[in-house]
Amino acid sequence: MHPNSEFQTMTTDSILLRARELDSQDPLRHFRDEFHIPLDAKGNPQVYFVGNSLGLQSKRTSQFVNEVLETWQTQGVRGHFTGDFPWMPYHEFLTAPMARLVGAMEREVVMMNSLTANLHLMLASFYRPAGRKQKILIEEHAFPSDHYAVESHIGARGLDPAATMMVVRPQGPSGCFDQSEICDLIRANAGELALVLLPGVQYYTGQVFDIERLTRVARENGVNIGFDLAHAAGNLELKLHDWGPDFAVWCSYKYLNSGPGSVGGCFVHERHVADEKLPRLAGWWGHDKASRFLMPNGFSPIPTAEGWQQSNPPILSLAAIRASLSVFDQAGGMEPLRRKSELMTGFFVDLLREQLGNKIAILTPEPCGCQLSLRVVAEDVDGKSVKQALENAGMETDWREPDVIRAAPVPLYNRFEEIARFIIALKEILE
Repeated sequence: MHPNSEFQTMTTDSILLRARELDSQDPLRHFRDEFHIPLDAKGNPQVYFVGNSLGLQSKRTSQFVNEVLETWQTQGVRGHFTGDFPWMPYHEFLTAPMARLVGAMEREVVMMNSLTANLHLMLASFYRPAGRKQKILIEEHAFPSDHYAVESHIGARGLDPAATMMVVRPQGPSGCFDQSEICDLIRANAGELALVLLPGVQYYTGQVFDIERLTRVARENGVNIGFDLAHAAGNLELKLHDWGPDFAVWCSYKYLNSGPGSVGGCFVHERHVADEKLPRLAGWWGHDKASRFLMPNGFSPIPTAEGWQQSNPPILSLAAIRASLSVFDQAGGMEPLRRKSELMTGFFVDLLREQLGNKIAILTPEPCGCQLSLRVVAEDVDGKSVKQALENAGMETDWREPDVIRAAPVPLYNRFEEIARFIIALKEILE
């Protein structure tokens, strides 16, 4: 049962009235003013439900980025060492707020590279096939980059991907997974599994994976486990240190609002960060800071997640992330944002079921994050044409082949009234 399933059949006016009441009671409503809202073709603010694909720009971003540009303009190379936020340690200014968001110790987190680059680095360290333990378990229809990365590491070790990838398949037409089945697979195949790689939130269906449970089962059975948190970071309350996966990777341009292609994040659990014997693809920026500029050939890794860094990071991108993380901190972190998100998706689901239950199928199971994956099941209606009609009405969603509309109300900048307007517009389109 969702938090807002207190109503029977509602009229358009009563839907809007209820939504406005919820907005008036929302203690986080003013954070919408922290973001630039794109305009639709009529010059009105869009109903922007694609923060799961690209988050909106914080109004602080230009200030933080311009500070870096001004330092570059006036200080040149000295900018690496001068000012309140020198470039040499700039990534360190992001560590504490990012660690808070993902429930980690500061030494377990670093912002670097992109998600897939970080995944390759983690696979190099934590996929160590030996003897019968060679296989990697991954979900069917994983995000393509994850599949490619796994396949490439298997091939690089001279193994056959077709025989070495253990692909768990979804149950039923929704495309969602039975997580008890995944746990059973880990237990039954522990003697052959070298690694489990799963999402925090499955990108296509929006299904939330139980990281704590899956990690516990993997560790009890001696199997390394890592998570792709692209759709979980900034969306769900995470407790990575306590839950204990070996690693996790994520991007920052979705719910973390840092701009297209921005720098990704990486978590390495504390039990691994100081292990110099753990294989890694080493780089200069991961070398011991005290001796880095002595230019030694012998690699001495920093005893934190920073030890997996390879090159100095793009400071302009880090500035945008720092701007966004400052908004999260001011909002109180993930706990209040998650409470609002649960109310929003509850309101959304209730309206979909009440107003469009025979025309729209919700693929996303409970509990869910921001994203709801929707399938048009109305007879003789093409889902892609519905998505286009929503866009024409100023409703920004995204489409995933073959037939899914993804809509994600984000608690930092979306309103309950926007959910109501979306439902009203969708109902009119389908009728």
